[in-house]
Amino acid sequence: MTEQQKSKVLHIGLWVAQVLLAVAFVMAGFMKVSMPISDLAANGMGFVNHTPETMVRFIGIAELLGAIGLILPAALRIKPILTPLAAVGIAVIMLLAIREHLSQNESIFANVVLFALAIFVAWGRFNKAPIQAK
Repeated sequence: MTEQQKSKVLHIGLWVAQVLLAVAFVMAGFMKVSMPISDLAANGMGFVNHTPETMVRFIGIAELLGAIGLILPAALRIKPILTPLAAVGIAVIMLLAIREHLSQNESIFANVVLFALAIFVAWGRFNKAPIQAK
């Protein structure tokens, strides 16, 4: 495989990771912003039982903004540096989620996978396959 082919495969892989992360965080963020706290708790989000509602809503907004940041700047090629920065922000959210889930003796598998995808996007878009601005 030539260097150009490897670069194209990496670029496609990064886009796939960005879309998967964006979909996951749009869904999670929208739920946290729009659903009653009791429904979130019933759907397995146990942290809402001991987290202020304003914090739950703030986390949802941060997740929605992160999802937007993963896609729009790169797709529009306007300030594309925001895409890896959004990935770093998502990775931070996942680190905090991992800490929270561990403190509640809950599974962290999904958080670790999302963290790894976010780190991959940040690494790739900062170093290996950055998107060039218009």
